[in-house]
Amino acid sequence: MNLQGLSLRLERGSADRQIRRQVDRVERYLAGIAESASGEGPHPEPVEGSHPELAEGPVLFFNASTRVHTLSLNAAFSLLASWSVRLAGVSVRYVVCHSGMEQCILGTRSESPQHPPPCGSCVHFSEHLFPRELVIPLTSPRDPATDLDGEPLESLVSFQRRNLPVGQLCLPGLRWALRRHHLSDDAATRQLFRQYLGSAGNLADQFERILEETRPRALVVFNGIMYPEAVARAVAQRRGIPVITHEVGLQPFSTFFSHDHATFRQVNLRAQEELKPDREEQLEAYLQERRRGRFSMAGIEFWPEIESLPEALTSRIAKFRQMVPIFTNVVFDTSQTHANVLFQDMFDWLEALADPIAADPETLFVLRAHPDEDRPGKVSRESVADWFHRSPLRGRENVVFIPPSEYVSSYELIDRAKCVLVYSSSVGLEASVLGVVALCAGRARYTQADTVFFPSNRHAYLSQLEQFLAAERIEMPGTMRENAKAFLYHELYHASLDLSEFLRPYPSLPGMVLFSDFEPVQLDAHPTLNVIRNGVLEGAQFVLDGRELQLGELDRVVP
Repeated sequence: MNLQGLSLRLERGSADRQIRRQVDRVERYLAGIAESASGEGPHPEPVEGSHPELAEGPVLFFNASTRVHTLSLNAAFSLLASWSVRLAGVSVRYVVCHSGMEQCILGTRSESPQHPPPCGSCVHFSEHLFPRELVIPLTSPRDPATDLDGEPLESLVSFQRRNLPVGQLCLPGLRWALRRHHLSDDAATRQLFRQYLGSAGNLADQFERILEETRPRALVVFNGIMYPEAVARAVAQRRGIPVITHEVGLQPFSTFFSHDHATFRQVNLRAQEELKPDREEQLEAYLQERRRGRFSMAGIEFWPEIESLPEALTSRIAKFRQMVPIFTNVVFDTSQTHANVLFQDMFDWLEALADPIAADPETLFVLRAHPDEDRPGKVSRESVADWFHRSPLRGRENVVFIPPSEYVSSYELIDRAKCVLVYSSSVGLEASVLGVVALCAGRARYTQADTVFFPSNRHAYLSQLEQFLAAERIEMPGTMRENAKAFLYHELYHASLDLSEFLRPYPSLPGMVLFSDFEPVQLDAHPTLNVIRNGVLEGAQFVLDGRELQLGELDRVVP
């Protein structure tokens, strides 16, 4: 072993001991609280909309798709939430995978899908996180999908098991694991799909049994889209059990919790005045940091630096009547599950842009690939770069392609833009905040509000694009910019639930975390944990200050 390998091994050992030490510290505190309560105290009220007989049952926590042998943000969020629920005197059980899948999402290697999952290290790490007496293990599958041998990919996608659409539940995770949207109908892909389907069937059976035996008052899962959590969610919902999902938030060490999918949070809208000056300043400071590249998502920093537009590009822009940037997404990201409503997928949208681009030689179109497409360890196997080099756009005088490895400022492109074209990227919302019209082609969390142009169908989208390109000037509706500001502010400072007091970054693994050395008593009345606990136990909204999002002009109701 070389020195670097030895150093990483020592660091990991130290990190594991720190996590174990802090978990043990919290568990001792929780045990003391439980002992002093001696089983007395008020019984929690039933969750609104659930079966009254479920209210006395435990809250189940399950997150098999967010970590293996180190602590991820979402694994930490789940554990912190569970501690908060236990402090309220409510029973908790941890549903934990004990080699319960033929192949799991994080165990799948996109370049070698048949490599076995890392069950040993995963189970070992779980033993340090959860008290043994509170664990419900998911054991090895007994129902491999051998009856699907020889079936084409299309049949696997449509496969159902006991009226559960297992194929559709497995599909988003399969795309994520293989780092592509369009799957190859080859032997390796079909074998991996069958492993997912067999594992999903086993999980469905085990969750049916667990739910019948425990009669839980709620189930909390990571994301709800990866197949283990998607199956658990579907089985629980069929029984009328409330399901809560969580994902990383927009701020460092923050999380979104939701009674729906955390990747697409429904927002209650009502009217208000414009943002107050202090909030405008807060939002502007956030955007200035974004302009400098000083931001991260899920603990990952996309931009080592931000570069101004190169002189060659600015000179080229000056030769055209107008410039329109096109911002893409990572096509296998789980957010795309919600996005594909006007177009079949992001590449279908890009194909549809070919004719309008060819018909408008006076407009320069700048196609900007998402910087996360070539992240080490998560490189897209179906990239915008690959698509562009095969597309009719390559070689056109009025098209410039910016690959993900070039850290050119998206904000300088927005500043110079006639309008902005996005699929479902958050840059569409930011463009509206900056006063530039954004035309959105995919359903995004912000399209539920009047923050961007989001036509109702494919034909309407292409018609709207034609109008924008032909117009001398595009007028943004009077309330759209203020709506966008209010929506972004809400996402940043009310819906992103800050848990930074309890976490710190893992030294050498971006996206992984350690617990800070906090006193367990800090869990008792922490405002963020209170919001999460009330949402889980009482069905309340997962919003700081209990605020609904307010948009637009005073007395104006958003449709």
